[in-house]
Amino acid sequence: MREVYLKIEGRVQGIGYRRWAVSKALEIGGISGWVRNEDDGSVEILMSGDDDKINQMIQCCYQGPLFARVDKISFLPGIRNYFLPQIEENVFRRI
Repeated sequence: MREVYLKIEGRVQGIGYRRWAVSKALEIGGISGWVRNEDDGSVEILMSGDDDKINQMIQCCYQGPLFARVDKISFLPGIRNYFLPQIEENVFRRI
């Protein structure tokens, strides 16, 4: 199992990126986590799953949905704290 915390920057809000991420995670399967909008216009994803599935999801995030423009994806430290929502096993959702 691998856990990654991504910050996706570009034109990623207001175009269905979160809905697309949930759909893509379900399509790939075996990915738990969440996706949320940030005040700075970025989208964050915290996810866990098998290495190959996480790698596949990361590659998909570089493309995003039809009207997205992904300028940059940063890997944030996976520091667990009480401010981040917990990952629920076998659930990937928008928050």
